[in-house]
Amino acid sequence: MRELAASGEALPLVSGAEIRFRAVRRRRRRRTAVAVSLAGACAAASLAVLLALNLGDGGTRERPSPAASPTAPPSRPVAAGATVDLARRSLTASGRHMPISSGMPGHRTPTGRMEVVAKQDVRVVPAVEVGLKGVYGLKVSWVIELRAADGTTNFVGALSADQKAPGNYDVTGGWIGLRPADARWLYGRLDPGAVVEVGDTASGRSTAGADTVPPAAEGTGARPSSGRQPVATAVPAR
Repeated sequence: MRELAASGEALPLVSGAEIRFRAVRRRRRRRTAVAVSLAGACAAASLAVLLALNLGDGGTRERPSPAASPTAPPSRPVAAGATVDLARRSLTASGRHMPISSGMPGHRTPTGRMEVVAKQDVRVVPAVEVGLKGVYGLKVSWVIELRAADGTTNFVGALSADQKAPGNYDVTGGWIGLRPADARWLYGRLDPGAVVEVGDTASGRSTAGADTVPPAAEGTGARPSSGRQPVATAVPAR
């Protein structure tokens, strides 16, 4: 018993300062361990959230982007509802060929692609546009108004003042004249928005037109005498 008491009274091998230092180091280790554990838990939670988001959107980020939709083909131009050949004095629509009379020498008929913009049952035009004298104007029936992209305007109508002119010689001031029956038929076929293609297959348009005008009317724009009065309704001169 005395030996045990003596051993208990023996001084510790470590000093008090060392004991305090070891205690501080153990506390620091515990704090570090706790901080590491918390950081690991936060990282695990963040990973879980990212996985949940990736699974929730169906993996769309991993799928390749859809191919671009093909470009729509360019729209085709509207097919002409009627074609006009000034050199042959002919208008064709739906397989029907109709003789025409167009601009007199010095009164060129506009050519190109033109669109129907309006229609009129009757239209009064100056009498000089059909070589008439002594009257103020002429009533043209079955008028189809035309307009080109550049703003040029013209019209097609019944040339009843001289029914021999269509197909033979030119007597208008530039508009396209048809026989009354043909003009009425075409009036019922072409609606606004339809296209009329006016062309000239001859290189010397005005010369060709002048050659077919009788000498009496050449250079004056007067229509050849037929011995009959015009069947068109004329407006008296004022």
